[in-house]
Amino acid sequence: MVAATGIDIINLLLVLSLAWVFGAVAERFSYPAMMGEIFAGIVFGPALLGLLESSNALDIFAQFGVFLLMVYVGMEIDLHDLFELGPQALMIALGGFLLPFGLGYGTGALLGMTIEQSLFIGIALAATSLATKSRILVDLDILDTRIAGVLLGGALLSDVGILIVFAGITGFIESGDVTLLGLGTVMFRAFVFFAVVLVIGDRLLPIVWNRLEALMRRYGFIDKTSAFSVALIVALVFAYLADLADLHMIIGGFVAGMFLRQAQLDEEIYEHMHTVIYDLAMGVFAPIFFVTVAFDLSLGVFTEALGLLVLVLVLSFFGKIVGSWAFALPTKLTSKEGLVIGLGMNGRGTVEIIIVSVGLSMGIIDNELFSILVFMAIFTTALVPVTVKLGVDWLERSNELVYMTDEQRVEPET
Repeated sequence: MVAATGIDIINLLLVLSLAWVFGAVAERFSYPAMMGEIFAGIVFGPALLGLLESSNALDIFAQFGVFLLMVYVGMEIDLHDLFELGPQALMIALGGFLLPFGLGYGTGALLGMTIEQSLFIGIALAATSLATKSRILVDLDILDTRIAGVLLGGALLSDVGILIVFAGITGFIESGDVTLLGLGTVMFRAFVFFAVVLVIGDRLLPIVWNRLEALMRRYGFIDKTSAFSVALIVALVFAYLADLADLHMIIGGFVAGMFLRQAQLDEEIYEHMHTVIYDLAMGVFAPIFFVTVAFDLSLGVFTEALGLLVLVLVLSFFGKIVGSWAFALPTKLTSKEGLVIGLGMNGRGTVEIIIVSVGLSMGIIDNELFSILVFMAIFTTALVPVTVKLGVDWLERSNELVYMTDEQRVEPET
């Protein structure tokens, strides 16, 4: 065993301290802590001051942070709710995925990039951020409006869809086989993985958990801490199953989180488990990941690849906003509501940055393209609170901000 050196400890101390300070400042201005943490990594990392540096210890903590973060994201999603979100949310999710993904992939292909790089540009442009939207809607006090329900539902479906597509893309890249048979094999492995985990998670896990809980209660072993340990073991098992299918471990963590929510646990134990995973992910390990993500960013893209950066930004705005708006038109939503929802869907965030960091670690994209895609996530997320606030004010002035009740929909006056 190699003991941690004093430099490792100081490095970790600085990373956590700066992540906490800059994350708190970002939240003070109604932005995700993630943005402050990345900014801390840019300022104090190799890009500028060089006070922070990468190390094996930080890399391990960061990877565990990504895994825990995806478990937590999964726990925020109710599988059964996905089937009850209605056509409006589904249309928004489809429009917010298809157009930006197509624009991203097409741009990469036209610029002579590899298929793999083009796919990663497409999925980066198609990504969205459920957590960011939730915070903004709470701050604006419009959770009881129709656009809020559709926006959250669309973002929820989009997050799940993005990760499924990401699973297929990474499986395709790992196989390295572009023949019809190779693509079929990748799709089959992904299908088998999701089929197996669906049976394990939705059918077997609640039964196993209930029996285990009864056994532990009988012998006095049940407590909140042991429940968290079992949850972590379940998540690691799902991660291993994902690895067997040649999928990234974060897919396993995400799916495990969804099924832990469905496991019919004792409410007090589940709430404790949820809180512990949230605190460990958001308070300790994920901040390390977001600070260290900035270590690989190159500020040179603002001078050496400014044209590509601007192009990606324009396509990300156009694709997400127009795609969401266009697919909202056939629904009961008004044209203005569709446009405001598109403005809300435009913010990327956690999932997108995790995906492109995986692409960098796999050697699919280089530092320049990685930097462009991360800066795109930062810029689009930064503008969401401003644009959505302006959009909501616009709806109010037009008397098209539709409020919902438990029993009926209150339509705008004509």
